[in-house]
Amino acid sequence: MNYGLIIFLVIIAIIAVSCVKVVPQAKAYVIERLGGYQATWDVGIHFKIPFIDMIARKVSLKEQVLDFPPQPVITKDNVTMRIDTLIFFQITDPKLYAYGVENPIMAIENLTATTLRNIIGEMELDETLTSRETINTKMRASLDTATDPWGIKVNRVELKNIIPPAAIQEAMEKQMKAEREKREQILIAQGEKQSAITVAEGHKEAAILDAEAEKQAAILRAEAEKQAAILRAEAKKEATIREAEGQAQAIKQVQEANADGIRMLNDANASQKVIELKSLEAFAKAADGKATKLIIPSDIQGLAGLVGSITEVAQSAKKDAE
Repeated sequence: MNYGLIIFLVIIAIIAVSCVKVVPQAKAYVIERLGGYQATWDVGIHFKIPFIDMIARKVSLKEQVLDFPPQPVITKDNVTMRIDTLIFFQITDPKLYAYGVENPIMAIENLTATTLRNIIGEMELDETLTSRETINTKMRASLDTATDPWGIKVNRVELKNIIPPAAIQEAMEKQMKAEREKREQILIAQGEKQSAITVAEGHKEAAILDAEAEKQAAILRAEAEKQAAILRAEAKKEATIREAEGQAQAIKQVQEANADGIRMLNDANASQKVIELKSLEAFAKAADGKATKLIIPSDIQGLAGLVGSITEVAQSAKKDAE
């Protein structure tokens, strides 16, 4: 049995298997042939020539994050502070990334530090603390332009921390405390003012409501008095009308009684003597009244004679009775 042939075949098989490469998702392989750039392998299966082709660099195409330590920077008003940044980048060209710069991560770190110093050096402390978004935008634009020849795309830059000097930080804390106390006093004053306004408005509203109620009550009282006066006048008017109607009815009844008496006398064919006697009775009734004046008819003498005749008749009737 030829062991040498078996070993040779095993070596050939190992070499053949090693020449088959599978590139995974979000990866790219930079291939060199005899020391020179040959190709960039994307996702999938690939074959290389043994001992001639080699994988120079395996590049990740995912978005990556670099967290750099705090960098000392000086503001325009000569305040030294420390700022640490986050860089979000992605490799867009594996060939440029492999051959553009010797150490891309270090290059990005140094470029970030110098760019940050340039931007902060044009701003004062207060502006630096309140302009994070402006600083982020300027740094991203500058870094993206600088790293483009290296096949790197800077997607976002964020200032993670801005650390001022201890003295400045202490002064800022005192200022913030004073501002908070000031705002507290302002809020208390505004609350008291609002409370006073609310109380005054409540008193005003209550006074208005009281006045409105008093006015309404006065109107109702006046209306009631007016209605009562109208009712009294109506009642008085009704009583007067009823009284007048009663008097008219009484007069009518008296007249009707007189007319009935005259009619009865006429029906009875009364003699002149009877009529004179009735007249005398009427005169006697008038004389018995409370009148202070008495009008005597012109024919009173005839009535007197009639009275004498009646007296004589009465006396003769009395004698006959005896």
